[in-house]
Parts: sequence; C-alpha cells; structure tokens
Amino acid sequence: MSLRTPLARVRGLGSAKEGVAHWWAQRVTAVALVPLTLWFVISLLFMTHADHETLQAWIAQPIVTTLLVAFLFSLFYHAILGMQVVIEDYVHQEGTKFVSLLVMKFLLILLGGSAIIAVLRIAFGG
Repeated sequence: MSLRTPLARVRGLGSAKEGVAHWWAQRVTAVALVPLTLWFVISLLFMTHADHETLQAWIAQPIVTTLLVAFLFSLFYHAILGMQVVIEDYVHQEGTKFVSLLVMKFLLILLGGSAIIAVLRIAFGG
C-alpha cells in the first residue's frame, strides 16, 4: 500500500520518461523519409529500362550509396518505432507483448541490416 496520490504515481511513470524521445524520433524519421522516398521513387522511374550493370554503377556512386543507406536506415527505424507503438497499444497480455516486440525488432533489424549490407556490397564491388 502506497501513501502517494494517484497523480504522484503517474508523474514518475509511462510516457513522461521516454515517450517524448520516441515521439520525436518517429517524427524526425518521418520528415527524413519524405525527401528520401521522393528521391528513391523518382530515381527508380528513371532506371526502369536500365540494365544490371547500369544499376550497379548507379548504386556505386558515393552520393547514391549514402542516400540509399540513409533511406533504408530511416525506413526500418521508423517501422520499428511505429510497430512498437501498435504492439504496445493493442497487445494486452504482457508475455505476448514482450515476445511480439522482441520478434518484431529482431526481424526488422535483420531485414534492415541485410538491406544496408546489400547496398554496401554493391557499392564497394563485393
């Protein structure tokens, strides 16, 4: 039994500690994804009839490699943040929530890391 009021208990818990950082990270990645996605889609539209070697040469350009890695990192990090919110809001059993968060983060980090490594391997001729 606690002698603290309900308001005093709430002030030290929940979103008051890390929710703002999560919210800002999600907004920053969303803002970063707008120009990166536009660049990516427009670039792919110009590459529709390119052959394999042309696409490899394009990815090997330093600015393109940098933008692709930034796009992929922002995309997967934004996905992790968004899926975390969905799971925390809609999965109510603690065990299921924990396992769902763990599996989701593992899979998205694995996929994002694989995508970034693939771009880097193409860029550096591996």
